Amino acid sequence: MTTKAKSDVKVLKGQDAEDAILQYMKKMNRPFGAVDISANLKGAVPKATTAKILVSLADKGAIIQKTYGKTNFYVANQNDIDTLDANELAALDMECKTVEEANNVVAAEVKSLQLELNKLKNTPTGAELEAQIEDANKTIARLSATLAPLRSGVPLISSDDLAQLDADWNRWRPEWCRRKKIFTSFWQFATDTLPPQDATALAEDLGIEFDTPEHTSLERGPLCAVQGQNSKPNLKRKRE
Repeated sequence: MTTKAKSDVKVLKGQDAEDAILQYMKKMNRPFGAVDISANLKGAVPKATTAKILVSLADKGAIIQKTYGKTNFYVANQNDIDTLDANELAALDMECKTVEEANNVVAAEVKSLQLELNKLKNTPTGAELEAQIEDANKTIARLSATLAPLRSGVPLISSDDLAQLDADWNRWRPEWCRRKKIFTSFWQFATDTLPPQDATALAEDLGIEFDTPEHTSLERGPLCAVQGQNSKPNLKRKRE
């Protein structure tokens, strides 16, 4: 079982309690109820004692009491509150303007520093720059290797040769697809009742070679992708 920790606030009594409440009322200079004052004083003056002291101070004219419904509110007597003359108010107004201007300067500096910080955060680190340079060098090497045959004077494929390749492709690829479909259907029918290992052994005995992963990747690539009923493969070299 846990026990509630004892408060370190000293409980005030008598004149000390009255002075503390009156001093607080003058300092805050705003309406309060007895419960609020007791809570704001951290329990230094109990609620019941606070209510009695407030009534006593109101009777003495030290504070003003206002009743709204069943609730009493109290505020310091404004005649006892020190007021500032016109010169002091002007001085405070000037001080406020000075502080506001200084605050604006600091705010501008903060904004500038924040922009600089964001710029630094978006700047690559040394390690990232090294990785980017390495990737760029690899790209340069790959492209240079591609351009090497052209720079050495190797003749390019002529337009007629490219056209012939397109014609051969369009002629024989549909035939290849048709024959593959026929073979696949026949092979599935012939090996449907065989265990997988027996079907594999039969294919080896017959010398049947199935598509390798490279063939499968090529079939799924852009060269063999069907883009339309009358689509043609893109065998033409891009001209710069």
